Amino acid sequence: MGLTSTKVALISGASRGIGAAVAKRLFDAGWTVSLGMRRPDLPDWAASNPERVHLFAYEATSPDSGTDWSSAVMAQFGRIDAVVANAGISIPKSAVEITDAEMAEMLEINVQAPRRLVAGCWDALAQSGRGRVILLASLSGQRVKSARSGAYSVSKFAVVGLAHAFRHAGFDQGIRATAICPGFVATDMAISLSDRATDTMTQPEDLARVIDMLIDLPNEASVAEFCVNCQLEESF
Repeated sequence: MGLTSTKVALISGASRGIGAAVAKRLFDAGWTVSLGMRRPDLPDWAASNPERVHLFAYEATSPDSGTDWSSAVMAQFGRIDAVVANAGISIPKSAVEITDAEMAEMLEINVQAPRRLVAGCWDALAQSGRGRVILLASLSGQRVKSARSGAYSVSKFAVVGLAHAFRHAGFDQGIRATAICPGFVATDMAISLSDRATDTMTQPEDLARVIDMLIDLPNEASVAEFCVNCQLEESF
C-alpha cells in the first residue's frame, strides 16, 4: 500500500498544450498528477485540490531528470501508475539540411528523454500491476509527409518504436505502452508549422480524452498505436 490510494500519473511538458490538457483531464477524473515543467507553476484548475498536484522542474536534456522526478514522486506518494511523456520539439528541416547538432538535440528530447523517464519509473509501474506508458509520437512517426518534416519524422518513428519496445519489456508485469500519433493539434508547435485555422485542427482536450480512455483500459485491451487526424489523408 502506497502513501496514497489515488492513482498517480507523471506528465511531462505539462505547462501548456497537450500536456496541460492531459493533466487537467486526469486530475478531474480523480488522479493525482505530477506535472513536469521547465518552470513549475500550479495551474488555476488545481487550486480546488492542490494536494493531488505535484510540481517538478523537469528538464528533458538532463540525464538525471527522469530518475530524480520518479524518486520525488515515490517519496511523496509511494506509487506511480502512469507516465505520459509529452515533452518534445520539432525542427522543420529535411534529413539532408539538418545539422548534426540539431539532429542530436531532437533525438535527445524526443527519444532519449522519454526513454529515461519511463526507465526511471519502471519498477513503480511494474509494482502497480497495470502501469501505463503513453508516448506522444505523431503521424510523422507513421509516414513522412514532406521533405521539411523529414528529420522530425525520423525522431517520431523512433518514438513509435520505443513504445513497442516498452510494451514488450513490460507486458508480463502488466505494463502497457501506447504511441499516440496525432496530426495537426491546436498547439503552439502546430500553429507555427501550418496555416490551418486552429478550429480545424485536433484539439488538445480531445487527445486528453483519448489518453484518459487508453490508460483506463484493462490489461487485456492493449493498444500499441493510436492514430488521430484532423484531415483526410490516403492512409490516415
